[in-house]
Order: sequence, then structure tokens, then C-alpha cells
Amino acid sequence: MPEQPQLPGMPDRLVVATPSRLGAFADCPRRYRYAYLDRPTPPKGPPWGHNSLGASVHTALRNWYEVPPAQRDPRVVPTLLKATWVREGYRDLPQEREVWRRALGWLESYLPALPAEPLGVERVVAARTSVMAFHGRADRIDAGPDGELVIVDYKTGRAVPDQDDARASPALSLYAFAAGLVFRRACRRVELHHLPTGTVAAAELTEAAIARQVQRAEATATDIRAAERAVAAGTDPDQAFPTAPGPRCGWCDFRRSCPAGRAVPGKEPWAGLR
Repeated sequence: MPEQPQLPGMPDRLVVATPSRLGAFADCPRRYRYAYLDRPTPPKGPPWGHNSLGASVHTALRNWYEVPPAQRDPRVVPTLLKATWVREGYRDLPQEREVWRRALGWLESYLPALPAEPLGVERVVAARTSVMAFHGRADRIDAGPDGELVIVDYKTGRAVPDQDDARASPALSLYAFAAGLVFRRACRRVELHHLPTGTVAAAELTEAAIARQVQRAEATATDIRAAERAVAAGTDPDQAFPTAPGPRCGWCDFRRSCPAGRAVPGKEPWAGLR
């Protein structure tokens, strides 16, 4: 465990916080411990097909902006996707080919409508509070017509997001908070772009709403620090980082290493694909 004793009077160390870390602890403290603290890291299950699909599409979207503007044409899209394609997690070659064609269709429909030059593509934004050192990688940061920042997050999953999903997303609020500080510009609009359907779920966040999400993130970071300190003081790690058994266990990378997770039927690696 990384927590080290501190000398009396020293300020608390800031908790390193990312959307993935905060989400993992909020979902299941045991999963957080397996992923970020235990060394060696417990063995993971096989790769997920939906993660391979998402990673392939996200990388192709990033690489679109590495193509010279004069060559950004739908004809380059197959080459972009082939270069980024992750082949793990599919049931068989026919399924992989079918999913590849599906992803290609998404990109061919979506890419031509992208802004010529956004302010950031997979841009890392960071901010510090009295509790945490937050950093995250926003899929895209656009400039709105009024000059304010717009946070864009790509989605490739089965669920179609709506305005409430955008408004309630902790990650989007934290990106907006950090981007506003990094760029020194207002950032209130957040958007979820669902490539399978072409849906754009957008929300205008208030400063109060962003502040509430920051406070929730700080509360989670405080709980993480308390659990790490408890282990450093001699508490059983399984007690300090308890499980939260439920349907999520079937999708957990560490299900085979967790007694509670093994009690839940596991999913096939391709179960998350349409």
C-alpha cells in the first residue's frame, strides 16, 4: 500500500484522482485496491470486446486530427480504423469483421461533421483542491459560439445517453472544472456523442452543479485516503477495502481473484457488444 507515515504538523498529501480511480472506488473499494494498490496486480480476466471496440474508435477519432486538413476525407477512414483496430475480446473472426464494419459506418457518418480544429483532442486537464490532485483526458474540447469551452465525450456502448446522463456525469463535471482552470475560460457545456446512433446528449452545467461534483469527488478521495491509512495502521486490507457485490461483478476484470465476485456468474468477453 502506498500510504506512508507523515510527520506531525505536515499537511495531508493530495490524493491522486482520475475519473477511473474515483469511479472504481465508488463502485467497489475492493476493485480499486486490486487495480491501483496491490502489487503485483491480481491477474485480470480476458479482454472485453466492447473495450476493444471503444479503444479502436477513440484512437481513430484522435488520429483524424493528425491527418493534414486537406486530406481529411471519408476515403481515409478505413485506413485510420485498420491502423488502430484492437482484435481482442471477440467471439470469432466473423463477429470481429461484423463489428469492424459497424464501427467503420459510425466513423464515416461522424467524422466529416467534426470541427476543423478543436481546442484539444485527448487533452489532459488537471486541477488541485485541498484534498485531491485531479487529472483526466478529455476526448475533445471545443470552442462554443460564445467563446466558452465545450467538453465532448465519445460513447460507443449499447446504452443511448440522454441529457440527464450528461448532466449527472461526474467525469464531465470534473473535466469542465479542470478545463476552465487550465484555459482560464468558462466551461459549462458538456456533451455525450453516441456514435452508434448519432445522438448528442448535451447539458448546460451551473457553477453550483460543478461544485457539487467536485465536493463528491473530494469525499471519495477522502475515503480512499482513510482506507489506505487504515491498512498502513494494520487493518486487514479486505476490511478496509470491502466488496460491493452485485451485477457489476460479472463484468469485473478481477472477478476470478475476488471471492464475492466468483459467486456472480461471469460474462463472456463479447457480451457487451450489440
